[in-house]
Amino acid sequence: MQNKKTLKLVMIALFTALTFIATQSLRIPLPNAFVHTGNVLVLLSVLLLGYPGGALAGGMGLAIFDLMNGYATEAPYFILESLIVGGVAWIFFHGIFKEKVTTTKDLWKITVTAIFTGLAKIFMTQVKNIVVFLFAGADFPVAFTSATTRLPATFINVAVTIVLVTILFLPLEKMLARYQLRKIKIS
Repeated sequence: MQNKKTLKLVMIALFTALTFIATQSLRIPLPNAFVHTGNVLVLLSVLLLGYPGGALAGGMGLAIFDLMNGYATEAPYFILESLIVGGVAWIFFHGIFKEKVTTTKDLWKITVTAIFTGLAKIFMTQVKNIVVFLFAGADFPVAFTSATTRLPATFINVAVTIVLVTILFLPLEKMLARYQLRKIKIS
């Protein structure tokens, strides 16, 4: 029992570190934001580790990136966003599809899960940015328009996430199953 708990903590720590590394080292700056692969690891964390442990690992990885790169005020938001967006992924993958993805024929389930997760990410980003602009003193139409101008990076991040998660899920799933790490559902 103790070994299983330790393994769960190690897997959460591993995916937290991988999320941080993917966000820190693989990013392309844009005028108002940057494109990164951290969201890929957030979604893979939820799909491979389960919810809420996977969502927490992804959110902590993003939050650590924020804390270390001058975005400390954003860190709590990204933990919350990872829990909400991870919840959407969990509902689709485990609730609707019953997590039966064992062959390349089933990869459409991962793609659909990633698309709906991406839509949740876009929605959360738009709401967050509207709230930020409202707190800065803008009225709603200006806040909405200003928030919308920040969405291109999110759209690119979502597209990259859909493609990479579809490609990476099955090999990672098989590797975790091979080493009997898949059975440690973190819930």
